[in-house]
Amino acid sequence: MSVTETLTTAERSPLATPDQVEAHLLIVDDDERIRALLQKFLVRHGFIVTTARDAAHARRLMQGLEFDLLVLDVMMPGEDGLSLTTDLRRRIATPILLLTARGDTDDRIAGLEAGADDYLAKPFEPKELLLRINAILRRVPVAVRPDGAPKVLHLGQVRYDVERGELWHGQDQIRLTATESALMRIFAASPAAPLSRQHLVEELGRDDGQAQERAVDVQITRLRRKIETDPKQPRYLQTVRGAGYMLAPD
Repeated sequence: MSVTETLTTAERSPLATPDQVEAHLLIVDDDERIRALLQKFLVRHGFIVTTARDAAHARRLMQGLEFDLLVLDVMMPGEDGLSLTTDLRRRIATPILLLTARGDTDDRIAGLEAGADDYLAKPFEPKELLLRINAILRRVPVAVRPDGAPKVLHLGQVRYDVERGELWHGQDQIRLTATESALMRIFAASPAAPLSRQHLVEELGRDDGQAQERAVDVQITRLRRKIETDPKQPRYLQTVRGAGYMLAPD
């Protein structure tokens, strides 16, 4: 069943109201019918939705509007979704969900390495799209600090504000994606304790599977680039052989 068929069918099948009401989404797809169906479907479930026909159109919209999440088609004429994601990640931390007709593991990893928070292969069930959007928005951190826990974790020249969920280098804030923010929150809740890949997958709200664990490895690699002086020899976000990963603050 095609994307347009599944979306049309979904219009006749009411789904649960999303957890994140009034979030503003930007849908970027060169297929006009898919844009219209996605907009109608997501608006019906409580979102504010703006659409763009290509990367250039999306860039113009983003100059004047702020979005809570971007849904980008990978295969677009001109600048594709992967290139747009890579460029946006240099400047903003807005969560990104990629849509593509190619769903094998290598393509998924390429999307995550570009900076996407999640990756959904076409054709997809509208309910899965809705669940993934809500899962990404829930990963945008809300500060919760247990009594007695440190407010700030020091990682060499970098510090992590636990209450705000912010990473800083001196006076400069380091932009984190939604998934990177979620990982920092998870590690900060258990400093100096090894956390398995499976545990991280579960805490991120992902499905089980080797591909998801590999996706966590990609996110850890990207996070190390923002924390470590030498990401290839990590001091603070360590690999614990046979156990997973551990955040080891000063």
